[in-house]
Amino acid sequence: MDPLESGLSFSAADLAQTRFAVSPMWEVVTSYRVLVGRPDSGPHRRWVAQVRPRITRAGLDRGWLAALVPAHGYLADFLNPTPAGPFPTLDTELDAVLRTPVEQVRDDLRTLAGGEPLDRLRLLHDDPPAVLRKVVDEIEAYWELALAPYWARIQHVLEADVFHRARQVAEHGSARVLSELHETVRWDDGTLRLVRRHCALSRDQTGSGLLLVPSVFAWPRVLTRSVHPDPPQLAYPARGFGAVWEPRTTDATEAVAAVLGRSRTLLLTELDTPASTTQLAANCGLSAAGVSQHLIALRNAGLVTAHRSGRSVLYARTAVADQLLNP
Repeated sequence: MDPLESGLSFSAADLAQTRFAVSPMWEVVTSYRVLVGRPDSGPHRRWVAQVRPRITRAGLDRGWLAALVPAHGYLADFLNPTPAGPFPTLDTELDAVLRTPVEQVRDDLRTLAGGEPLDRLRLLHDDPPAVLRKVVDEIEAYWELALAPYWARIQHVLEADVFHRARQVAEHGSARVLSELHETVRWDDGTLRLVRRHCALSRDQTGSGLLLVPSVFAWPRVLTRSVHPDPPQLAYPARGFGAVWEPRTTDATEAVAAVLGRSRTLLLTELDTPASTTQLAANCGLSAAGVSQHLIALRNAGLVTAHRSGRSVLYARTAVADQLLNP
């Protein structure tokens, strides 16, 4: 085997236990790494331009996430617990983070430190149950600022990837699907091989099966988690991730306006990017009071969601509104 290559062997039972899952926590750690790790941000430039100022103002660029999710290399495995089902909620995964065994937290921190002093992570090392609560609180704050306003779009891409690959498994078998996950991943005679310098999977370090996790933010690489006795996890770039932030044209504006009215349809169209009431009023030429009333009605109808960002509130279109404008 090439020295840069690792292999995960499969028995028939392992293949039978291979499954897909959409994980909010994988999107937390991979998106945070995009914010702190890539100056150009690649296909995520529009998202980074909107989100990075919010994160900086909130001080989340220098908190627990900054310590646990460095720009490169190893990140704390306890942040990515094994999802119990295919579509867990963020709250479910955060509950699992809070239940992380003390020794696993400390093992992860020692690996993260690489033999160097733990510095600010010493508090977490000395009292994991108490400090994990602070970590989870910070993750919730990060989610509200960075991911919640965009989650409808992100979730749509992730779920579409899972359904596509599940259909491919049914039509062509697991081997073909595993070989098509990423250019660095290939299936070879009962073994899943990864060509990575810092990313490895080994059956000796994990339990049975395999958990495959599509991610919008994992690009351009795959990431792994190997914690015994959990099944190994492999997070890979989801199909269509590059189109998540592209402006969406709509051919149904006139039809929608006939039902909702022109002002509300204009607001929905403008919410291609999450925005505050003040921003929407300026962009649409409407009064702030009028925008607020329209947003309340649209929110009650399930067409927009509201997310706290410091002293303001960001509004975002829901998947239902996306479908309405882009049938």
